[in-house]
Amino acid sequence: MEVVALTKKNKILKGEINLPASKSICNRALIINYLTNNQLEIHNISQADDTQLLTRLLSIISTTKSSDITTELDCENAGTVIRFLTALLVNKSGDWILTGSDRMKDRPIGILVESLVQLGAEINYLGKIGFPPLQIKGKSIAGGNIKIDGSVSSQFISALLLIAPKLKNGLHLSLSNKISSRPYIEMTLDLLKYFGINYTFNGNEIHIKEQQFKGRELFVEPDWSAAAYWYEMVAFADEADVLLKNLCPGDTLNPTLKSGLTKYNKSIQGDSILSEIYQSFGVNTEITEQGIRLTKKDKPVSQFEFDFTSHPDLAQSIIVTCAALGIKGTFTGLESLRIKETDRLQALQTQLQKLGFKTEIVQSSSEGMPTEKFEVQSYKPDLIKNSQSIPIAMRIVETFQDHRMAMAFAPLVIIFDDIQIENPAVVSKSYPEYWGDLNKVKIHTSFNH
Repeated sequence: MEVVALTKKNKILKGEINLPASKSICNRALIINYLTNNQLEIHNISQADDTQLLTRLLSIISTTKSSDITTELDCENAGTVIRFLTALLVNKSGDWILTGSDRMKDRPIGILVESLVQLGAEINYLGKIGFPPLQIKGKSIAGGNIKIDGSVSSQFISALLLIAPKLKNGLHLSLSNKISSRPYIEMTLDLLKYFGINYTFNGNEIHIKEQQFKGRELFVEPDWSAAAYWYEMVAFADEADVLLKNLCPGDTLNPTLKSGLTKYNKSIQGDSILSEIYQSFGVNTEITEQGIRLTKKDKPVSQFEFDFTSHPDLAQSIIVTCAALGIKGTFTGLESLRIKETDRLQALQTQLQKLGFKTEIVQSSSEGMPTEKFEVQSYKPDLIKNSQSIPIAMRIVETFQDHRMAMAFAPLVIIFDDIQIENPAVVSKSYPEYWGDLNKVKIHTSFNH
């Protein structure tokens, strides 16, 4: 197995970074572009594996003319891709099979399938009930009223919203239970509005009528989820000055925007809340004409609590940050982490404990729903000061085929001076240039087998 060895001999972090484009925005825009018969001009398309995969599969769908053949589409380990295409293909004439990696076949999709079947879709499971692979008989379906559990995956809801304007009678969604990853639903609605779609979102009710998209240009903003690893590194540094070029400010910054800062007035990504969160960890966020500038400021807090229901992609970075800074952390809203690229909750605990940090997963219930709480309780008193006493074998991080595990643990090189990350190529799923960008701030990378 390939391993990247990271080394850094000081705790000074300076440089300028071009973050990847947001794949969440790209993937939604690509679906909308397909629905408009390629009437959009999308600039700064992400080079991430998931976005490139979706581009290829949409090309295959576009060029498949005969409904007499069955077309199999391999969505690999891309959850957004298989969920968005499931909704897209039920309304596209043809016989389709959607499959994916072994891990994908363990990731539930039943709630989305059940919702589409309510609208008249023809979908069969080819393996376990409720999981891919799926066989879809595409045809014209009508819209209607759907009640769907909002607590499992916002991608199910976004998949339905994206096709809603093309459905006869449109779509009315009633979301039950606590809504998970609400900012991603709002991102989908923001993009629909940008391309001419009117909607209402009152309480837990979303209504979109049948209507036409408007062709427009879109510049895809840089990815705030990718910014999390840089916030993490700055939190670990003694001295830092890092410019994240062209990153758009979020609402939490209340910016006075200057001409030429970005193509957007503000970010439509919920993960821009990072700027607020990392104030607790001693990181200052400044808006400049070139982008977002990160510097060190006050000492971090001693305790920190956060509910990740709306921001699950930030969980690994923030939890690792608390562990390494010796902050007692209590984290909730983590249920969706169990069904990501890996069981992220278990992977986090395994790797943090391997490095000597004490953690605990506490299971309970709230309003009749099972919940889990992750606690970073303490760390070995001399762990950080004497990190070189930790055997190198303990400083080899297993990624479990998860890009966010690799990128969230890599910043620990600033704490430990050296660390190794297994299967480094996994970062190409969302941030292909990650290891190269580390070199720009004098974190040395060496790849070996």
